[in-house]
Amino acid sequence: MSEKIISIESLHPLDLFGVNDQNLDLVRNYFPKLKIISRDNTVKAIGEENELLLFEQKFHSLIFHLEKFGKLTQNDISQLLGSEQDLPGTTGEGVPSDVLVHGKNGMLIRARTANQHRIVEATDRNDLIFAIGPAGTGKTYTAVALAVRALKRKEVQRIILTRPAVEAGENLGFLPGDLKEKLDPYLQPLYDALKDMLPPQKLLAYIEDGTIEIAPLAFMRGRTLNNAFAILDEAQNTTTNQMKMFLTRMGNAAKFIVTGDITQIDLPKQQISGLVHVQTILKDVPGIDFIYLDHSDIVRHKLVSRIIKAYGNEQKQKTNP
Repeated sequence: MSEKIISIESLHPLDLFGVNDQNLDLVRNYFPKLKIISRDNTVKAIGEENELLLFEQKFHSLIFHLEKFGKLTQNDISQLLGSEQDLPGTTGEGVPSDVLVHGKNGMLIRARTANQHRIVEATDRNDLIFAIGPAGTGKTYTAVALAVRALKRKEVQRIILTRPAVEAGENLGFLPGDLKEKLDPYLQPLYDALKDMLPPQKLLAYIEDGTIEIAPLAFMRGRTLNNAFAILDEAQNTTTNQMKMFLTRMGNAAKFIVTGDITQIDLPKQQISGLVHVQTILKDVPGIDFIYLDHSDIVRHKLVSRIIKAYGNEQKQKTNP
């Protein structure tokens, strides 16, 4: 006998299971050989492996239907579970092939560009990835989605999100409040990504119990990050020593993604960016992959791509007068 556990954290259990578990009882009727148990935000099925594989595929099709249409009726369940065909454009698990995470309010978080897909594929192959490219290309968002996916799949036990505390033309010392109050606005982009991917109460619980940690890079010194998915964001603002310090925090069963934009370095001019330096010394090391994004990957307003191209052209003119 084997068992399969499916997380439904992105959904309200009542919407999926129905009043008094009427929907779940109907699902049980379609799988009489399995013992199906609901508990909090998970569903556990116990039985033979071939039955479990079919159950997982069909149950994911129910989740996908609910997220897409906002409701799940017993007629929907009968049609979906009675069908031998997968939903169009899906994998064998009944979910869209490029979906990374089922976000809040039915949002499907997916890789949207060719290079974002390369980040996903590289992360499946390697434990250390560098994603380098201009603003708006989804580097951080894709990395956070991969971290949340790994956490939901129980591939890691915690997520570590960090940034170097280098001011982009501002001085944190003059901001009011204690250290946390000074730094929280600086770390806000990481919070924003997580808020798209996890229910508010679940995110709060994860932060409170340390399952998800968001902290300045200096807080990583001296630690070993085991069973963790760690993301270093804004890595162009690390020094060479800071980059080495972060990379050597990697412990057992860990995944690291480093993201940054080498065209927006805020370090003093005499300091070498750790992200620029690391491309030279680690480019041929096995188990490490570098993914380079460009203006074609920009998923923000269309003007962002044009702005970045204009700045790039100006830089070329300065370099080659």
